[in-house]
Amino acid sequence: MGAITYDMEITSSIPAGKLFKSIILDSDNLIPKILPQAIKSVEILEGDGGVGTIKVITFGEGSQFKSVKHRVENIDKENLTYSYSIIEGDALMDVLESINYHVKIVPAADGGSVCKNRSIYNTKGDAQISEEKIKEGKEKAMGIFKTVEAYLQANPDAYN
Repeated sequence: MGAITYDMEITSSIPAGKLFKSIILDSDNLIPKILPQAIKSVEILEGDGGVGTIKVITFGEGSQFKSVKHRVENIDKENLTYSYSIIEGDALMDVLESINYHVKIVPAADGGSVCKNRSIYNTKGDAQISEEKIKEGKEKAMGIFKTVEAYLQANPDAYN
């Protein structure tokens, strides 16, 4: 199994705590509500939302994929970090064993925040995944992030 690691940082005008509450802690409710074409639903199969929880994410009609199983690996509300893995589903495209995501939201000097993301693509055997496929995934994630950010800017009392 090989591993391909990508790092990405996104700056936001939203304070770190508010961003963490919305995009991490309440994403299962918020994203299907504001972006149903991206994510239709999130269903917990086992667990209480904490570490070890397994969820099925069903993508919206605008997605090329149908669904994935996602396992929560770590949540640290104090340090605003969250880790999860995609462990099953057509988004693994028969070439990936799993994808691990590590998110850390840090306060910025201007009152906003910086969302630091690390993605680790674990390939099956010597399988390869194209840079283009990874770039497509990153662009979709950026689009979801920016939509949540716009929602929070338009609804300043949300997640206080």
